Formats: sequence, structure tokens, C-alpha cells
Amino acid sequence: MGEFWGVLERYFPEFVSGFFVTLRLVGISFAIAMSVGVVIAAFRVTPAKWVQRIGGTYVEIFRNIPLLVLLFILFYGLPSEVQFSRVTAGALGLGLYTAAYVGEAVRSGVFAVGQGQIDASLSLGFSYRDTLRRVVLPQAVRTVIPPLGSLFIAMTKNSAVIGGALQVQDLMMKARGISADTFQTNEAFFWAAVGYLLITVSLTFVVRNLETRLAIRR
Repeated sequence: MGEFWGVLERYFPEFVSGFFVTLRLVGISFAIAMSVGVVIAAFRVTPAKWVQRIGGTYVEIFRNIPLLVLLFILFYGLPSEVQFSRVTAGALGLGLYTAAYVGEAVRSGVFAVGQGQIDASLSLGFSYRDTLRRVVLPQAVRTVIPPLGSLFIAMTKNSAVIGGALQVQDLMMKARGISADTFQTNEAFFWAAVGYLLITVSLTFVVRNLETRLAIRR
């Protein structure tokens, strides 16, 4: 274990720097995935067929393009007039990719809301849009907290792809650099794994707490 602690002591600032870059990527991607995913779910359940098709097309495209390909398109494949920084391209790609799954999860939650509540809201004079915003989506999101939690834990692990694809100095990229410098591969990636565990375990506790506090009592 002395070698493991030795690597951590020598390269602690690099690990911390990579950890916070990973946190930044995950945080931005989370905001994008939730915002876009809820909109896509609303598109998928609206009565207008053409809007449903827009939502369905988004889901099919982003769910069936590998994340690595999407990252390359956003950073290397766009016109020179539209250029993102490496971190922005990485967070945007990961967020849009995850949003397709968030949309489907929230859509399943929408279908779990009783039709009687929707009919009652419409009969009180609310528009379908207001019914979704005020009645359906708040309940749907609460219903799907566990699957959303699993998606965001998976998103955290998927963020490890960004470093290698776009040369972002996240936790995984720092571990690769330390491994190349020291040839202590096991030690470098062990501490990278510990960093990812800190994020995912923290997310697990947050999700469980939210699930308990916001559970719908039937």
C-alpha cells in the first residue's frame, strides 16, 4: 500500500484538479440533461402528432449515436464559425446524450399520473401546456427519481470518455498522465476510481434522500 499512498502524495494536486474538472463536467451535463429531457418528455406526450414526432426523432437520434461519435461531431465536426471549447463540447455532448434517456424516463412517469387528474385540470380551464407544467410533470419527476438517479450515476461514469476524446484534463485524463509519467498504472487508476466513487456514492445518497422525502403517498 506504500506505493499507492506515495502516488497520491506526489500527485495529489493533479488528482484534485482532475476531480473538480469532472465535477464541473457532470454538473453542466446534469443541467442540460434535465432541461432538455423534460422538454422532450413534454413533446412525447403532447396531443399534437407533429410535436410527438420531433420528440421521438430526438430520442432515436441521440439514443442510437455512440457518445464518442457525438463528442467528435461537436468538437471536431462543426463549421469553424461554430466552435465550442473542449469542456463545453464535452458537457454539451454528454448532456444531450443523457437527455434522450431522461426524456423517456420522465415520459414513463407522465403515464403513471392518473388520467383523472389530467381531465380534472382541463375541465377547470387549464390549457394542456399548463396541465403538464403544473399537474403532470411535478408528479412525474417525483415518480421517476430512482431511474433518474441511475441515469445520472451512469452519466458520471460516461464522463470518463470525454478526457480521452477531447483531451479535457478531467480525473481520467490526469490518471492517464500520471500513469505515463510513473508507469504505476494500478496506483494511478486506483485513485481515479476512488474519485469517481466519491461522486457516484454521494449521488446515491442524494437520490435516496430525495426518493424518501418526495415519495408520492397513494
